[in-house]
Amino acid sequence: MVFFANYLYIIKIHYGENQMIRTQIYLTEEEHRQLKRVALKTGAKQSELIRKAIDKFLERFKDRDRKQLIRQAKGIWQDRTDLPDFKQLRREWDRVNFE
Repeated sequence: MVFFANYLYIIKIHYGENQMIRTQIYLTEEEHRQLKRVALKTGAKQSELIRKAIDKFLERFKDRDRKQLIRQAKGIWQDRTDLPDFKQLRREWDRVNFE
């Protein structure tokens, strides 16, 4: 077996219909211990848990429809009481700009 030190090595393998790329990562002892514990508890392979965690992380960065995001944000501040009166604030800004 050949070991590659201090850099990432990549080997392409097939996994079902998806082509998988093997990659090496470094974990702290604590991360490895926790990952192993979760794998034993769930019956999943460590690599599967890592892929799921990466997928979940990458989901946050997916391009989304801007209109959909705006619709989702609608009303998120409606029950907040710690915010200023935005209509009044806007009127004050408008007065400053025209005086």
